[in-house]
Amino acid sequence: MTDILILTHADFCSPGHLGAVLDRAQREFTVLRVDQGELDDYDLDRPKAVAIMGGPMSVNDPMPWIGQEIDAIRYWVDRDVPMVGHCLGGQLIARALGASVHRMPYTEIGWQPLEKRAQASDNPWLAHLPQEFAIYQWHSDTFELPEGAEGLMGSPWCPNQGFAWGDKVLGLQGHPEMTEDLVRLWLTDWAHLLDETQASQQGRAQMLEDLPAKVTALNQVAEGFYQRWLSLAFA
Repeated sequence: MTDILILTHADFCSPGHLGAVLDRAQREFTVLRVDQGELDDYDLDRPKAVAIMGGPMSVNDPMPWIGQEIDAIRYWVDRDVPMVGHCLGGQLIARALGASVHRMPYTEIGWQPLEKRAQASDNPWLAHLPQEFAIYQWHSDTFELPEGAEGLMGSPWCPNQGFAWGDKVLGLQGHPEMTEDLVRLWLTDWAHLLDETQASQQGRAQMLEDLPAKVTALNQVAEGFYQRWLSLAFA
């Protein structure tokens, strides 16, 4: 086992660019599939940094492992372990901190524009970002802000796109980990879920247009988050 733990919930929601960042930094990491019981025998005192990825399920689904994962997140919060949550992962962190997670009346999909909240412009999680930037989205649920959290950014379709809790926890609604391969995979395997009649969704062609440039820009957004997360764990 290693000091860096990544929790996943589906084979198509991999660590993506986060894995590339860790490989480049020569940081070994452990990936566990929580939905397959791989967290059951894990030593929760082991990790110095935890990342929680996405998945197609809802925090509100009646699956026993969801409660187990929320309990683990609370344990790491108490231990002051740096954490970053992606989409479902951000929702799990929000729930662990006492916030509600609920279904939106639409699904937000695509390269959506995000804007920093004015009061959060000096937050160190956002230091590498301009006022407006894009993060890839694919979600129907969203979180409320936990008590004591600082809302960081929002999109036209989802006002709570990210929050910081204390100085070591970052919850994100979007998918900064996306790579070109992941985008193409999702748009192939899950194309039947797209509905271009929803204004909150981009069409497949629009999402694939200039994909290398979009992913390069997204990588820069993600790397700022991940570098701060690592610096908090291994300062």
